[in-house]
Amino acid sequence: MAGFSPTGALLLPAAATSIGLAWLAISWLISPVLVARRRTRALHHTETTYIVPAVAEGDAGSTAPFDILQAAPAKLLSVVVPAYNEVDRLPDMLDVTLAYLEAEASRNPAFTYEVLVVDDGSTDTTSKVALDYSQRLGTDVLRVCTLRQNMGKGAAIREGMLRMRGRYALMADADAAADIEDLGRLLAATQQIQANGLGVGIGSRAHIEAESVATRAWYRTIMMRVFHWCVVLLCSKRIRDTQCGFKLFTRQAAHVLFTTLHLERWAFDIELVYLCERFGIPMVEVAVTWHEVPGSKLITSKLDIITTSLTMLRDMLCVRVCYTAGIWKICPTVMAAAAAAVAPAEVPDTAPQQTKLASASKQD
Repeated sequence: MAGFSPTGALLLPAAATSIGLAWLAISWLISPVLVARRRTRALHHTETTYIVPAVAEGDAGSTAPFDILQAAPAKLLSVVVPAYNEVDRLPDMLDVTLAYLEAEASRNPAFTYEVLVVDDGSTDTTSKVALDYSQRLGTDVLRVCTLRQNMGKGAAIREGMLRMRGRYALMADADAAADIEDLGRLLAATQQIQANGLGVGIGSRAHIEAESVATRAWYRTIMMRVFHWCVVLLCSKRIRDTQCGFKLFTRQAAHVLFTTLHLERWAFDIELVYLCERFGIPMVEVAVTWHEVPGSKLITSKLDIITTSLTMLRDMLCVRVCYTAGIWKICPTVMAAAAAAVAPAEVPDTAPQQTKLASASKQD
């Protein structure tokens, strides 16, 4: 056949494959920017209201709108719990957490609290499990926000933080890997460093790093070192453990950070720390007791270790590039609030009894 080239026929599929792979790579690299655009999506009614269980048998119950973060705090502490398919682990976490909080409230009437469970589009009965607690304890103690679809841990925590009623808000994972009794030291430390209503207490596992290295596979240790180096280079030189799921925010800091947050999945902690550095929000790192709990949603295989590490690196680069280049913009009113926060009224010393700021966790 005239003009037919066997070489050209072979090159065409190869070129198409290369273009396809390049497009997939570009799509993967810019996906955090595209996902961040959905922050302005219309909210479903299950995301703007919470269920008020029926008081009398036979009643259908009702719904009530969530409070707006800008309103005055109604509690000293809110505990925000992101949950995705946590029907097995959530009950144990809630039992331990609620028992501790109630014990502290009994000792100190000024220690008022609430728990806000955010169901991140679970496909199991996570919402029902949480609503059972709300039915038993009342919505003044526990409320449930159900997201219409799975959006990621960062998005679930953001939605919870924007609906919480506390002067302080604790972010706590549904697996209870961090000991809730370390809240006392975290709250006391945050109260000491907060300025003009702004402050963040970051639970840290850095003190058990040597022990972890001794028991961890060599390739995981290498990845951990590379990750820490990237955090120092791109985000913060002061915080050694950015990923611990046990962080405390003042109400003012939560407003500034979570109305700005763009990342919605596992690397959102890195953006929070970066924003604290950028806004000048005081941070303190406090050692917490930590134990591994089976059932991780992030690492389920050796391949996940590699893909998660690459995703974390991409998101770190994305945070630095997007804010530096002005792709992700900061609302002027949020910037003004961070720069000239109005000092709140004096907060009584309502931290739980354990107020000694230890640099290491409790001994088992």
